[in-house]
Amino acid sequence: MKASVPLVAFILLALALLLISSRFNPSPSPKSLLSSSPTLQSAPRLKVFVADLPRSLNYGLLDEYWALSTPDSRIGVDPDAGLRPAAAAAAPWKPYPENPLIKQYNAEYWLLGDLETPGGRRGSSFAERVYDLDRADVVFVPFFATLSAEMELGWGRKGGFLKKEGNEDYRRQREVVDRIRESEAWRRSGGRDHVFVLTDPVATWHVRSEIAPAVLLVVSLLKDVIVPYTHLLPRLRLSENRHRRNLLYFKGAKHRHRGGLVREKLWDLLVDEPGVIMEEGFPNATGREQSIKGMRSSEFCLHPAGDTPTSCRLFDAILSLCIPVIVSDEIELPFEGMIDYSDFSVFVPVSKALQPKWLVNYLRSISEQRKRRYRLNMAQVQRVFEYDNGNPGGIGPVPPDGAVNHIWRKIYQKVPIIREAMIREKRKPEATGSKGRFLRLKEPSSLAIVLSARPPHSSSRNFPRSDISIQGQITEAKGKQPNSKNKRMDEKSTMHHNWIVKHLLHEE
Repeated sequence: MKASVPLVAFILLALALLLISSRFNPSPSPKSLLSSSPTLQSAPRLKVFVADLPRSLNYGLLDEYWALSTPDSRIGVDPDAGLRPAAAAAAPWKPYPENPLIKQYNAEYWLLGDLETPGGRRGSSFAERVYDLDRADVVFVPFFATLSAEMELGWGRKGGFLKKEGNEDYRRQREVVDRIRESEAWRRSGGRDHVFVLTDPVATWHVRSEIAPAVLLVVSLLKDVIVPYTHLLPRLRLSENRHRRNLLYFKGAKHRHRGGLVREKLWDLLVDEPGVIMEEGFPNATGREQSIKGMRSSEFCLHPAGDTPTSCRLFDAILSLCIPVIVSDEIELPFEGMIDYSDFSVFVPVSKALQPKWLVNYLRSISEQRKRRYRLNMAQVQRVFEYDNGNPGGIGPVPPDGAVNHIWRKIYQKVPIIREAMIREKRKPEATGSKGRFLRLKEPSSLAIVLSARPPHSSSRNFPRSDISIQGQITEAKGKQPNSKNKRMDEKSTMHHNWIVKHLLHEE
């Protein structure tokens, strides 16, 4: 009997230890598609200094937009007509336009709105606004470059976008660049720690080369931060999902320049297939309801190439729980490394997709279980592509796992590289004369974005990527001019950029 007492005590002690252990080490939760990160309270935050620009270059542009009395010349109707009276009277923060040609690029509005939010309401943001330049990781340039460009395209002189004279967008671009490049912050870093939001491929078109050293937030680029388009369709939650009677859905333009070579062939292969819906158009004021219905009633949504590798169509599909079918051999996607698109998307090589019947047969072979898993995973990442914080003027707390914070985190990942480049620049030796050993690279003067679109029948071999080509930028001590090959490459890059502008004026 006495021997059993120690045994009972031992058992009770073991149970107590087990209880304590389970309390402080709970069982792990199901795997999340979002990469784990420390809480904002314990993790370091991106320190952002906001450059000094007049209101006329950001929120003042919204004042001008809401005072317009004529519709966008490119679509002939005014999606914002019913909102103009209330928006024009709103003060001091006005909403961003609902015009789909403009709204899809509104990241600039939400990022600045986060930084303008008073400190006491910014606890959910990964970015900390600082007012001492010496404490800053990056310098944010508060220019609504997309709104400036789109107002010129929609309301400016016809054919005047490529010209400088009489171009209000160019005047604003010039003012921004002159102010920024003359600032102490730019002189200190050579612009390498400056952040410009250029989600519209034609934003800052005329001065892009002058801000090349900076970090550019774009929708398609190798060297900078890729950000998502703003979705145009409302979010469908998993609990609201219903039976989907169609196999595949696509809404857009059949003819689409370089990427359209694949798109046109896909269209011809798929248009008469049972269960496949191919519609011409853009989810504007008249086609929005049609797009909502099409995406929510289809298992898969087709995503072929366009002017840029991604488009708002991809993010509309994700928000509609319509499994994206991405037809591309090379594609750049926002926040890769933080989320894995293969968990909720079907990737198809172009060669396979262009084989008659191959794509529809492959999609029909995907099991119901796999489709449910795709849709469950998609529901987990929907919030990653949400910019809207639900506050008037965008001024207010941002969603912790939303698009704004993911962009700040992506920039934060670049901070060590930026600092390294700044230190390296400081110790770079100057040229020592025609017989010296050292040469100095000029600041790249044609470093610009690379879009996936290229002129018809062109190839990457014949059409150099201007963002990674700095040939002709080295000034040799002997004073040699760039050779004819480099000169031809620069001319081709210029032709490529001008071609893109001309074709970006059309609907998607």
